[in-house]
Amino acid sequence: MNKKTTLNLNIFKNRGYIKTLQTIGALLLFFGIFITACKKDTFTGEVVGLCPKVTTDPMDKAVDVVLDKTVTLTFNTAMNAATINKTTFTVKQNGVLVDGTIAATANPAVYTFKPTVPLNPFVLYTGTVTTGARDTLRTALQSDYVWTFTSIPNISLSANPTAGGIPNGAGNFAQGSTTTVTATALPTFVFTNWTENGTVVSTSASYTFKVNGNRALVANFIPIPVGNSSVNLSSSPAIGGNTGGAGAYPTGSSVTVTASANPSYTFTNWTDNNVVVSTSSNYQFTLTGNRTLVANFKLVPSSQFALILSSSPAAGGMTDGEGPYNAGTSVTAKAVANTGYTFTNWTENTVVVSTSANYTFALNGNRTLVANFAVQTFTLNVTAVNGSVTKNPNQTTYNYGTNVVLTAVPDVGYQFSSWSGDASGTVSPLTVEMIANKNITANFILIPTTTGTGPLLPTLGLAGNFAALTKSGISTTGITSITGDIGVSPAAATAITGFGLIMDTNGQTSHTPIVNGKVYAADYAAPTPAYLTTAVLNMETAFTSSNNLTVPAPVVNLGAGNLSGLTIAPGLYKFSTGVLITSPVYLNGNANDTWVFTISQDLTANSGAQIILGPNVQAKNIYWVVSGQAILGTGVDFSGIILSKTLISLNTGAKVTGRLLAQTAVTLNASTVIQPQ
Repeated sequence: MNKKTTLNLNIFKNRGYIKTLQTIGALLLFFGIFITACKKDTFTGEVVGLCPKVTTDPMDKAVDVVLDKTVTLTFNTAMNAATINKTTFTVKQNGVLVDGTIAATANPAVYTFKPTVPLNPFVLYTGTVTTGARDTLRTALQSDYVWTFTSIPNISLSANPTAGGIPNGAGNFAQGSTTTVTATALPTFVFTNWTENGTVVSTSASYTFKVNGNRALVANFIPIPVGNSSVNLSSSPAIGGNTGGAGAYPTGSSVTVTASANPSYTFTNWTDNNVVVSTSSNYQFTLTGNRTLVANFKLVPSSQFALILSSSPAAGGMTDGEGPYNAGTSVTAKAVANTGYTFTNWTENTVVVSTSANYTFALNGNRTLVANFAVQTFTLNVTAVNGSVTKNPNQTTYNYGTNVVLTAVPDVGYQFSSWSGDASGTVSPLTVEMIANKNITANFILIPTTTGTGPLLPTLGLAGNFAALTKSGISTTGITSITGDIGVSPAAATAITGFGLIMDTNGQTSHTPIVNGKVYAADYAAPTPAYLTTAVLNMETAFTSSNNLTVPAPVVNLGAGNLSGLTIAPGLYKFSTGVLITSPVYLNGNANDTWVFTISQDLTANSGAQIILGPNVQAKNIYWVVSGQAILGTGVDFSGIILSKTLISLNTGAKVTGRLLAQTAVTLNASTVIQPQ
């Protein structure tokens, strides 16, 4: 007989076991479901997994992210907001944490990160969500989620100087996009170019380029110099094409501006105040005043073909016929040579397609033609007797419009008088513009002399045009006064210090209130560099020639080199030592008498020393030829031409009636220099 057995739960209740069993069962159910559910599963077609997963905006590998972007995390389940914090959710740039605010949204599965400041342009950012992020059931991400995104590039613009003009087109642009920036000059300024990190990237006021990253572009402007007029250029539409030739030019000069169409556009015409002034992309004109020109372009319809024309060189000539045309249209490309050029041919991809200035053909596809021109060349023959002429540049032939500087150099005992032939006047150096073959003669005459005593003075050449001429620099302090021109070469104008130089409108010279004459420097406009080169060469030649004098028989080491208190007759004096002057030296003679002192070491005139000339003696007839330094002390009153191998120094209050010709430098301190007549 089977006996029925019944479990008496009261036994467990009485012993507290039932409560324990219930707790264990609940825990087993919890772990059985959730731990097992968080394993990676492979359910086909599953919409939402059981483990927390995250998607981001911006997505992984996103580009062109806007700079004010709010980063968003979207989970597949409601998350514990306390676990979405600056430890579990970060955005970094190159390892540096980006500061910002993390916030929950009305949707418990969505969280945002707002950077405190906008993102930097065109920078790679790395976002991370760690396993510390948990859902409301305390389930964590299975692994850290890391993704990257790149912010949008930025094009920044500035003007140099800021008062010069206005650049337009700055902003943020997608990678690979094409953008156009423009520069507009303000009154009294003219646009010159666009630069990036100091490098010129375009000379067109409308600059079109592909965006490949951040760019910081500077629109450069220059003030219009006195005597010049401006040429300001722009494109319409700005994306239509580029222009070249903007700038400041001497009023009355010939200027060529160019226009080149961007892809899908053709050049139409140049306009000035909405009036068409040329249909040639290369437009040459005489500049009579400020001009603002617009290069107009036309978008090529998809149903038509484009004919693009240009000139080589740009100044060679003008073209006509560019534009869009229907397929099969008979088109004529026209070329007209500018003065000084001749047309040679039309080329396409460097291949000659026609030698006719008017080239007619059927347009059955896009074509880009170049009208080629050859510059005319001319010869310059120069003759001279009792002298010579230097040409700069010195060439066999010269292109049309080339400026050649002619400098007349007289032989010893002669002086330049005039130009004849295809030139006239008495100015040397002379600038000759080559617009035809030329034959020019330099005329020299014998220097008139009367009977005088002393050596024949070597000619100073062009160095005789200067009150002070040096190779390395002229400096002054205090209140200095110079009567006559001054110059430096090969040093630049920066080697002339303390004068407060003001550039002349021609760019060839400058001036200053303390110089009653012109200031010349090797870096000034032509013909100044060639003029100075010849003057310095003449100075060096005069120094050498003076040292080589032997007639009349020289007096050697007069006064053992101490000339203080002596009265010295005209003649040639040579010193193997230095020369010292501490008290007045008297030079007596007639108006045509000469003195040459060649000094192997230094010339030193102590404070208060004087060179006192007789009533008829001329300072221009006295040469002090110094192989060392010439040092004139405070208050010295000196006369004569100082030709120094090195330095000439005038201390406070020193006065020289003569010239300071130094192969190194001249230093002045509240001094006076008066060029002799």
